[in-house]
Amino acid sequence: MKQNSNLCPCGSTNKFPDCCARYIINNQPAPTAEALMRSRYSAYTLLREDYLFATWHPSTRPSSLGLAEEVATKWLGLKVRRHEQLDADHAIVEFVARYKVNGRAHKLQEVSRFVRENERWFYVGGEIT
Repeated sequence: MKQNSNLCPCGSTNKFPDCCARYIINNQPAPTAEALMRSRYSAYTLLREDYLFATWHPSTRPSSLGLAEEVATKWLGLKVRRHEQLDADHAIVEFVARYKVNGRAHKLQEVSRFVRENERWFYVGGEIT
């Protein structure tokens, strides 16, 4: 079955303009850590380093990502396994992202940590599982 290319890359059943575009393009704050994580996945598929940096907490943000210089990554899908609100300003999201590099399939499993400051969620870091 062919996947509908109008659907948001994050794996939701919504179209991109009604889903992650509101955060990536329109700069609306994501309402939850899960929404931010999904939008960050979409940003990776779109090579939107500007959004990835803007949503990465300054205390752990790398100096560069170099997405444009990397070997082309084909993102295949995202599955959120768990979203846990630890308190009002801290949350974790466990996910599996599938991708291919040079035709070889891989998966990234991570438990990501998020913090909310000034009504905006930020990615802090994660543990690859």
